[in-house]
Amino acid sequence: MPSIKNIPGAYRLFFYSFDCRKPKHIHVQRDKITCKFWLEPLCLAKNCGFSPKELSVIQKLIKNNLPKIVEAWYEHCG
Repeated sequence: MPSIKNIPGAYRLFFYSFDCRKPKHIHVQRDKITCKFWLEPLCLAKNCGFSPKELSVIQKLIKNNLPKIVEAWYEHCG
């Protein structure tokens, strides 16, 4: 489960290796709650516990770091 480094905040952004055949996406975790966002177009795919307000913060974080996240996707998934 590679994590994306150098993205500040309370969230861990990561990929699952077995997910590489799916469209580009990112998993986000804080404590024991998670969500998944599709990257193109950027939209929520799944939420397991985040409030709507916090999902908005996460989406903004992803949007602001999208080039770095997409680059990490290609480095990991090819």
